[in-house]
Amino acid sequence: MAIIECRDICKSFGEKVALDHVSVDIPEGGIFGLLGPNGAGKTTLIRIINRITIPNSGEVLFRGKPITQEDVEKIGYMPEERGLYRKMKVGEQAMYLAQLKGMSAGAAKAALKEWFVRFGIEDWWGKKVEELSKGMAQKLQFITTVVHKPSLLILDEPFSGFDPVNADIIRKEILRLRDEGATIVLSTHNMESVEELCDDIALINKSRLVITGGVENIRREYGNNNVELIYTDADGRHTEVLPREVDGNSTLENYIAKGVTINAYRELMPRMNDIFIKLVTGEDAK
Repeated sequence: MAIIECRDICKSFGEKVALDHVSVDIPEGGIFGLLGPNGAGKTTLIRIINRITIPNSGEVLFRGKPITQEDVEKIGYMPEERGLYRKMKVGEQAMYLAQLKGMSAGAAKAALKEWFVRFGIEDWWGKKVEELSKGMAQKLQFITTVVHKPSLLILDEPFSGFDPVNADIIRKEILRLRDEGATIVLSTHNMESVEELCDDIALINKSRLVITGGVENIRREYGNNNVELIYTDADGRHTEVLPREVDGNSTLENYIAKGVTINAYRELMPRMNDIFIKLVTGEDAK
């Protein structure tokens, strides 16, 4: 079942077409990658889902019904442009944003304290936001996005600006939230994260939907039907890339018949990065 259905969305800003008849279904309960180059229309679609921007035509459904402001309150949205009040104290800022999402003061403070301990920033509660490093500020932004336990999280470039250690912390939290039942939309340029985390994706380019579906199905669709065979014979260990079938016969069976020892046999599928480049530019990755 889809938690979000975007049906035939069109949006223009003057003569600039941002979205051209885009239809995307976001399945409930997994991690969905919203991909595309800069200026493709991803952020516009996210803003339409959050009712920040109104489409010229088309509609957004939340669990099968036209999305309402009450539904939007169940969404946690972390925009790429981080928005924190620099002169406020960290704890005050976090409390203010949590209460904007409908949490009581007591529930907000208890949940925030738990998150601050988990992220190792409990000592920063009384300090000003402007004293935070970029990474610390982004941790705070993530916490305030998820603290009210939204059923849908939309994270725009959530790993941007993080060092590898903190990026891994955020990655693990995303997986934990998914396991607890949240649906997560990742808008990202990081194709490694897409392969590691996403179940399904949609790729938007030049305001139009290019492809959508399961990550593994898309990788298989754009593969060249080759396999990697690693085997050992009298001359030693060898690695060969071969077509899946030779004259209609199984490649693996042919090699077994030669009496070699098969060490590994796996399908070779393209990386999402290569598929992204091919679909956006029309050229194969170098």
